[in-house]
Amino acid sequence: MFFTYMGRELRRRMRQAVFIALGLALGIGLVITVTAAASGVKNAQGTVLKALYGVGTDATVTKTPTAGSVTPGSFGFGFRTGTTKRPAAGTKINTSTLGGTATLASIGASSVTTVAGLHDVAAAAGGLTLNDRTLSGTVPAINFNGGGAGAGGGFGGGGGGSSSGSGSQNFRANFTTNSFTVNGVDLTAGELGPLSSGKLSSGRTFTTADASSDVAMIDSNYAAQNKLGVGSTIAIGNSSGTATDFKVIGIVGESAGDNPSDVYIPLAVAQKLANMKNDVNTIYVAASSSSAISTVSGEISKALPSYTVTTSADLANEVTGSLSNASSLANNLGRWLAIAVLVAAFLLASLLTMAAVSRRVREFGTLKALGWKSRRIVGQVMGEAVAIGIVGGVIGVGLGLAGAELVTKLSRPLTATVGQTTGSATPGGARQFGVGGTGTGGGGFPGGGGGGGGGGGFAAFRDASNAARTVTVHLAASVSTGVIVLAVLLAVAGGIVAGIFGGWRAARLRPVDALSRVA
Repeated sequence: MFFTYMGRELRRRMRQAVFIALGLALGIGLVITVTAAASGVKNAQGTVLKALYGVGTDATVTKTPTAGSVTPGSFGFGFRTGTTKRPAAGTKINTSTLGGTATLASIGASSVTTVAGLHDVAAAAGGLTLNDRTLSGTVPAINFNGGGAGAGGGFGGGGGGSSSGSGSQNFRANFTTNSFTVNGVDLTAGELGPLSSGKLSSGRTFTTADASSDVAMIDSNYAAQNKLGVGSTIAIGNSSGTATDFKVIGIVGESAGDNPSDVYIPLAVAQKLANMKNDVNTIYVAASSSSAISTVSGEISKALPSYTVTTSADLANEVTGSLSNASSLANNLGRWLAIAVLVAAFLLASLLTMAAVSRRVREFGTLKALGWKSRRIVGQVMGEAVAIGIVGGVIGVGLGLAGAELVTKLSRPLTATVGQTTGSATPGGARQFGVGGTGTGGGGFPGGGGGGGGGGGFAAFRDASNAARTVTVHLAASVSTGVIVLAVLLAVAGGIVAGIFGGWRAARLRPVDALSRVA
């Protein structure tokens, strides 16, 4: 009796039933389409992110010197008046001392190997940051007016005691002091070194053949200030204060944010000059993926607890976050749009159902007069609404599948650069990171370069001219079974909501009111 009566009423009110079903179908179809599109965007971005392996140098590892282990450098040749150590007046002084910095302690090659062998590390390489301090001039003849005090031959490092102030000033006025930063670059792993982001302004970059040569690359700003160019020579000192002339082979430009050094020389040469054989003071690290940077930081901190790990996580989070924000925007916008349409569809179905109940006052009044209880009438109304909801759900699934297919067909392919191509100043030429490396970690580069490189031979970098520069991802709006089930449940829920409002309206009818309209 229930289904017979429901079928007859739906056929009798076919137009209204179809209208309600189509309203629910449109809402359900939009939900499926938006959900499928958002899922497609997320999957496409995930594919792109999988291809965007470690962005150049993802982390640097340094060590803070212990108290008293480093004596700040000074310009000087300390002596005391009245001693044989005092240079005679007219003596020409020209010293150039190359040494470490007061903020970076030496790191052994074994630490580089340790970092390179960690699971989520794609590669690791060492670098050596040094300071060159130069002092040149002629010792003047100075009357110190006795007193036996120290004449103070030091500049910035202390010296003289109670000697004449004017004499000390005259002494210093006869000397020229200068300092500049020198960076030793591992030529076997230049992709991770300080030159990886540099751009050649002129000349050439380092090659592996330059590993033991007295050649240098100069920062463009430093070159302009000192009127240096390709083919010029620059004097770089050693730990004994003796200078060696280096030939400038290239001018490199780097952004100020990279905190560039003034001069770049091969790592092995820098280690020899500074008397720091096989030592570095910075380890450059590339993670296996941008999402693994924080993991790499934890692994390094665990392996080298007394070292400081500085990551490019902020940059990686910004890059990854931009992609995530786009996906989040698509998800949130789609979700709220779908909710708005669903609410509108539910309200439409409820209003139409209540309107239908209003037009069936005499029918329900007669049924009540014949003995039907309000509960039975409410059940009948809800049954009809749920049936309409199911039909709307089926139609909505069809519309949603068609919409998802339409999104797939009409959407443009998404492209993204696979990794970051290093700068033209990269030793050995520009490289591209993250294409073709199949290792699962523990990589590094072939050893060499004075102990600065890691071992293993993980081919994380390739010649940029031979590597694919972009990855193309087609947006596929996929519809899962779960989404379809959810859509049908939403349609049924819409029918139930409409039935509740309609049944509530029908239950409030009194037979006497209904029969009074029969005339």
